[in-house]
Amino acid sequence: MSDAKVIPFGEEPRSKRRSRRGGTGRTHRAAAPLAPVPQPREERRSAGPQEPVERPAAASGGSPSAAGPGWERRLAHGLEFLRRRITGDYEVDEFGFDRELTDQVLMSALRPLYEKYFRVEVRGVENIPEKGAALVVANHSGTLPVDGLMLQVAVHDHHPAGRHIRMLAADLVFALPVVNEISRKLGHTLACAEDAGRLLERGEVVGVMPEGFKGIGKPFSERYRLQRFGRGGFVSTALRAGAPIVPCSIVGAEEIYPMVGNSKTLARLLGLPYFPLTPTFPWLGPLGAVPLPTKWTIQFGEPVPTDGYPPEAADDPMLMFNLTDQVRETIQHTLYKLLVQRRSVFF
Repeated sequence: MSDAKVIPFGEEPRSKRRSRRGGTGRTHRAAAPLAPVPQPREERRSAGPQEPVERPAAASGGSPSAAGPGWERRLAHGLEFLRRRITGDYEVDEFGFDRELTDQVLMSALRPLYEKYFRVEVRGVENIPEKGAALVVANHSGTLPVDGLMLQVAVHDHHPAGRHIRMLAADLVFALPVVNEISRKLGHTLACAEDAGRLLERGEVVGVMPEGFKGIGKPFSERYRLQRFGRGGFVSTALRAGAPIVPCSIVGAEEIYPMVGNSKTLARLLGLPYFPLTPTFPWLGPLGAVPLPTKWTIQFGEPVPTDGYPPEAADDPMLMFNLTDQVRETIQHTLYKLLVQRRSVFF
């Protein structure tokens, strides 16, 4: 049997596993012992209990039954998961969030992109509280909203409490047939104050990218320059819920699709906010939609508390403006700092 330990399906994520050093692969044959002297039947009967005989391990690559109980547990776990999906014996919350499917399937599908392709480095994730509500505010970039997915994997895999972040998404996300279903299963919901408030009241971690389409659709020449954060609606929502605001800065997403142009005519025909033109898209067809393998860094800043304000503070426009500007400046300053520290876009 091989030394490798088989990890059951759906257990600890790969970014939290510790590697184990296997054996040398060499076997040593001991000299054959001398044959024991036969004892009388009475002496053998009174000799006491015998030590169990250790059976030789089966060679690797044998039958599936030789893989041991770990393989059997993994198979049983997978079959039980399929049974629950077929029979509908699983829980989905009022927003469509499917925790089991997210943990065992969707995160596993996103993790290779997160770990191997973008090689995301996470800093300060402990600034998100281990329990209770929190609002994570991040910059938005990259032509396609891949940064929101990578942010979700970062919190899920690296937070000490393994929390889920519920991302707020634009209307367009829920108008697309397949994307709509996957987003709901991942826990995304509409970017409105009502849904965000309900999630915060339930003690969830909510993620918002206030730049919206202005952030992901800006030209490459304006990379890492934050756009306007709207009218501060996210601050009002956090104040009403008394939830801390955690600034988040993402470096690396700006370069995955360098947007050098925007075809406004095609965008109007297709009903899109913009139609990106990059060095590879649409000139190379589907191949041009492959993102560049940039090196990412996601840093969570110190939380901004909101529980010390009176209830009427949520309707104070000057307070909302000041807090919005404070969060925006924190994210922008951290972006510049990370860019200075970065040695290369790809390494």
